[in-house]
Amino acid sequence: MIFVRRLSILALVIPCCAQVASAQSEPADNHRRPAVQPTQATCVAAAPEDDSYPLCLPPSSVEEDACPPANAILAKISLHIPNGTPLRIALDQRTRVDHPGEIVHGRVVETVYAFDQPVIPAGSIVNGRIIGISPVSGVQRTLAYANGNFSPFHKYEVSFETLTLPDGRQLPIKTTVSAGTAEVVHLVSNPDKAKQKNAAGRAADNAKQEAKGKIQETKDQAHETWHQMTAPGRMHRVKQFLVSQSPYRRQYLEPGTRFVAELDAPLDFGETTRTGEELAAVGSAPVPDSTLKARLVAEVSSATAKRDTPVSAVLTEPLYSSAHQLILPANSRLVGRVLQAKPAHKLHHNGELRVVFDRIETPEEAIQALSQVQAQAEHLQPSSQGMIGNLEGVEVARSAHMKLDEEGGAHTTDDKTRYLSTGIAVLLAAAASHPDAEHGTTDAAGDPGVRTAAGGSGFRLTGALLSLAVKSTPVSMVFGAYGASSSIYTNFLSRGHDVVLPKDTPLEIGFGNPHPTPASKPESK
Repeated sequence: MIFVRRLSILALVIPCCAQVASAQSEPADNHRRPAVQPTQATCVAAAPEDDSYPLCLPPSSVEEDACPPANAILAKISLHIPNGTPLRIALDQRTRVDHPGEIVHGRVVETVYAFDQPVIPAGSIVNGRIIGISPVSGVQRTLAYANGNFSPFHKYEVSFETLTLPDGRQLPIKTTVSAGTAEVVHLVSNPDKAKQKNAAGRAADNAKQEAKGKIQETKDQAHETWHQMTAPGRMHRVKQFLVSQSPYRRQYLEPGTRFVAELDAPLDFGETTRTGEELAAVGSAPVPDSTLKARLVAEVSSATAKRDTPVSAVLTEPLYSSAHQLILPANSRLVGRVLQAKPAHKLHHNGELRVVFDRIETPEEAIQALSQVQAQAEHLQPSSQGMIGNLEGVEVARSAHMKLDEEGGAHTTDDKTRYLSTGIAVLLAAAASHPDAEHGTTDAAGDPGVRTAAGGSGFRLTGALLSLAVKSTPVSMVFGAYGASSSIYTNFLSRGHDVVLPKDTPLEIGFGNPHPTPASKPESK
């Protein structure tokens, strides 16, 4: 009996063991659940006979879905700055121009972009030194002596060698630096958007606008003069004026002096990636009334430019749509032409210049990125039919005396004080020729104040001191006559000033409906 019971138990256990062994011998791919990473979604292929497991396991609550769409192709974009890219730098310390080797210290005032990324932010520190000081030529020295300046300034050469980014990284750079600019101004154009019905209405409106412009210009000049007189730092400005009148003075680079340093070697900032969706709008035309920030590729001057002379600019900041999609990356090229050029002439007739932009070219790195995501070719060349880019802003030296009209044209202006200064110089010369002895006074040399003012009119502080010390009517007359004739020639008889837009001039270009061409101003050949 015991033997029979053991046989029956064994008969029941053998089928169970066989089933277990069969389950363990089946392929692991069909029944083994794929391992799940705790912080990353895992994508596996499901078994053909079992669809209980999903194609992509759900991600954890920390990270987003790690399974990109099948058509999400990433384009690699190199973030590099080519050689020739300008860095706009302003000094923040006073530096004496005495001998080569003097250290100069400044900061970047305009952010530099690579494609759509800011790689050199504004505020980055730049260090350099003075590498050369040129002697003053004989002609320049003679002209300076004739103006009562016995210490004319030397031309100097600066090189910036180290760039320190806000995060502390230091990059060695090699640059070619242009001459420094003491003061810069930002000029803005205000296009006239009023409706004009007919030719008579346009003429009347133009006359009104011209009169208003002259009145506004006079008000702006008076406001600027008053602001300069009342702004903080009056004592420093008075000191600078007295020093400028001195026959001997030291040469300094004052804080705020602007330099344009072009890179002699490219800088590499790695690379970034963009999807086809992020690049979908690249190469499309800008929205009307868009403002593009660019820099001029080559100098344009009213003295040498003719109608239809080609003009090129390079975009310095990326342009985005209202939906925050990239339209134009940095380094896109804007191609235009000279629409009107009038050179300066004698009798102080100033020059005029107007340029327009009518085509935009996508940079090479954008074309390569679009090719990686299989973009359509029609997106590579934006169309701007019916749209013209006009100057709406420009940054130039204050000494250029430049203005922008409502049509985007640039022209130079004269100092409003030239009438007053010339009149005072003529009155001083006349007063110096009539000594007080003619009025019954005992001083045959004339009034000391008149003598001093007449001498200062001709030779600044040196002439004033000499005329006061010599006590001679002929000397005062010579000084006064020289000052009056010099003022008349400089302000009324000499050649006017041409409009010069130097290389790398910052521009603001507005794309929209074209402004009417000023047909009343004939082209000067």
